[in-house]
Amino acid sequence: MLRELTDRSQEVLRRLVEEFMETGQPVGSRTLSRRLATPVSPATVRNVMADLEDAGLLYAPHVSAGRLPTQLGLRIYVDGLLELGRLTEDERASIEGKCRAAGRTVEEMLTETTEALSGLSGCAGLVLAPKADVPCRQVEFVSLSQGSALAVMVTETGLVENRVIDVPTGMTQSHLSRATNYLNARLAGRTLAELGEEIRTEMEEHRAQLDDLTARVVEAGIAEWANGAREHGSLIVRGRANLIDDVTALADLERIRQLFDALEERNDFIRLLESTEGADGVQIFIGAESTLFASTGCSMVVAPYRDSEARFIGAIGVIGPTRINYGRIIPMVDHTAEIIGRVLG
Repeated sequence: MLRELTDRSQEVLRRLVEEFMETGQPVGSRTLSRRLATPVSPATVRNVMADLEDAGLLYAPHVSAGRLPTQLGLRIYVDGLLELGRLTEDERASIEGKCRAAGRTVEEMLTETTEALSGLSGCAGLVLAPKADVPCRQVEFVSLSQGSALAVMVTETGLVENRVIDVPTGMTQSHLSRATNYLNARLAGRTLAELGEEIRTEMEEHRAQLDDLTARVVEAGIAEWANGAREHGSLIVRGRANLIDDVTALADLERIRQLFDALEERNDFIRLLESTEGADGVQIFIGAESTLFASTGCSMVVAPYRDSEARFIGAIGVIGPTRINYGRIIPMVDHTAEIIGRVLG
């Protein structure tokens, strides 16, 4: 449809959407006439706006009001008229600083990164954390102190996850090394939940050549990972309060409450984020393009993050009103996904 619009119609649509994103209010012809690169009269702008309204790209909320972009108008703007901005050095540093994984679990790092993205964008941030129940490449147990050890798991996708586990008194690194070798000899690309069943059966049938202390380490490690395993990635949401900052009417508040309920339910959002697995770069869902936002007046900007071999790990993005600053937020989400993929992959 964009190619069917004249250059002047494209500029009027672009300037109108930009003004709408700044103010959230209907935009009149007099305001637009002052914003165009080539000055024209308000009457000329009104004629162009009427044509855009006939094309389904604008609408008038009231008879005497200015015009607002329709969902289709926003989509045409985002896909063909949007000029992407550049992140500032401070924004890049803030995102990259939160993405550092040293000394933290994957979910702790993702939580802090999502909080930073929410703060920088002024939207609600959400991230699909990696699945926990994934095939393993190797595990290792390392002694920390009397009564505790570090269990390290490396998945087939290269993710590394650490857990502190309780171990029996008198445990030595030799016992931990035997437990490590025992598990790695049996992993063969299976999940620890799958491996756990085989090991429990083997131990019950007294076929495992393990001393008591080593066997207890194996059982503790399997139990710790199996308890945290999940078929789908978990959803982390931060900054939901940002969604009600611009709410001025009870009807708007009710729509946002419905969105909060959907976020609390989580499953639909997890499926939507997982649907970006085959996507190439940032995906934008505007209003009713997704049933999750059909009655909320919100949009979501989301990008998958991948490992070094381009395999899907998870997705991160933001939710905000349909008038969010797409030009600023799209590169912000894209950069965050790239950094997370680099750290985790």
